[in-house]
Amino acid sequence: MGGFNKILDDLKANNITVVAASSDPQDKAAEMAKDLRFPIGYGVDKDTSDNLGGYWEPRRNFAQPSEFLITPSGKMAQVSYSDGPLARTEAGDVIKLVSFLESQKKK
Repeated sequence: MGGFNKILDDLKANNITVVAASSDPQDKAAEMAKDLRFPIGYGVDKDTSDNLGGYWEPRRNFAQPSEFLITPSGKMAQVSYSDGPLARTEAGDVIKLVSFLESQKKK
């Protein structure tokens, strides 16, 4: 999430809004979010994860990282699931993808 925080101004300049949610309780999520400049929800349970389209880890009973790039019309432009610290979406790649999608509209 730190990568998104570092380029948040660039993301906003490209009309990209960043939000996050965690299955952690409020105090732990607040600690994680203390240096971030975008909102982070907390207390995501299995039902919420399922409703968001996330991946719930039944063995350890928490939401695994799930990333969604949603267009203004509500269409999923990109979805990424991870069960570990690797292969997460890079913040700069979001700007590239949004720019690409916008260029395709103009053709």
